[in-house]
Amino acid sequence: MWYLLNKPEEVISPSLLFYKDRIENNIRSMVHMAGDADRLVPHVKTHKTGEIVKIQLNAGVSKFKCATIAEAEMLAEAGAKWVLIAYQLTGINIQRLFALRKKYPETTFSSLIDNEQSAQALEEISAAENFVSTIFIDVNNGMNRSGHPTNGLLLSLYRFLSGLSNVSVSGVHVYDGHIRNPEFSERKAHSDADFEKVFPLLDLIREDIGAEPVVIAGGSPTFTVHALRPDVLLSPGTNVLWDWGYGDQFDEQPFLHAALILTRVVSKPSAGVVTIDLGHKAVSAENPIDKRFRLLNLNGYTVTGQSEEHGVLQIGEDTWESIQIGDVYYALPYHICPSVALHDYASVIETGEVIDEWKIVARNRRITI
Repeated sequence: MWYLLNKPEEVISPSLLFYKDRIENNIRSMVHMAGDADRLVPHVKTHKTGEIVKIQLNAGVSKFKCATIAEAEMLAEAGAKWVLIAYQLTGINIQRLFALRKKYPETTFSSLIDNEQSAQALEEISAAENFVSTIFIDVNNGMNRSGHPTNGLLLSLYRFLSGLSNVSVSGVHVYDGHIRNPEFSERKAHSDADFEKVFPLLDLIREDIGAEPVVIAGGSPTFTVHALRPDVLLSPGTNVLWDWGYGDQFDEQPFLHAALILTRVVSKPSAGVVTIDLGHKAVSAENPIDKRFRLLNLNGYTVTGQSEEHGVLQIGEDTWESIQIGDVYYALPYHICPSVALHDYASVIETGEVIDEWKIVARNRRITI
């Protein structure tokens, strides 16, 4: 089995495992599917790890997306020169953005704007700092989480932004994470219909600047859809590690599971019941209890409970008899991004051996800034 460790007794539990060769394979696949590394703007929220950023840089990726100031700082520290903070910054986070720019002057940082009030706040601070802030217009084409709706006022927002002296529009950001149809043709039809709603804004920008606007579109589910649009930049995230949720839904995407959580049996409190040390402090728990993790090397079990430090399994009697306290299992998270964020470090695996330990440095909301 690809995931088995030669010396699992040397690894603490619960413990995050990164399989380096699979991560490298997934990055190569991302580049191949994009057609050119320059088209990729991978989101780092999935791994939050400087070492993986460096692997992506070595593969030719030059642009990155993130969601927090800490992730942006991690990117700059790892050597990234172009970073989009795919978030509309408010309050003191705007000041943190300028502190970031001062600390890493060789890196270009952009952020998102979806309304005039936020734009005006950024304009005023930018003027006070004698700086021109680059932004992307965040467009809501159906997800209803952030972004300006695709109505006539969206064109007015662009005109307002174009009139500001210390804010410069770099392009358009269109995240369609609401589109998760398992069947590719249905996902493509859904994405195409929603993407068309952005055309009036793109036409206006094209007419205004006399060139194609920079468009960053989609995430992991629609990566294969937007890859068919030659003038669109692509921002997959989960693909670098992959997980149970996306792996089961999007079978046309050729990515490998590259991150697991090692867990051990800590108790057999009654017949047919096994408890492992995989509580919801070690694996993401936002989904129903039967969609939080899958044990790769155990069959015939049902997850019946989970608390902070415990996962409770119901096991068939024959299997239960053979299980021993301390037995090791390998859990594939349903949602890898928040699962990674629960761990300080990942043990890095090659050919069954632990070869390194990578700090999940951007799991914190603040590194130095």
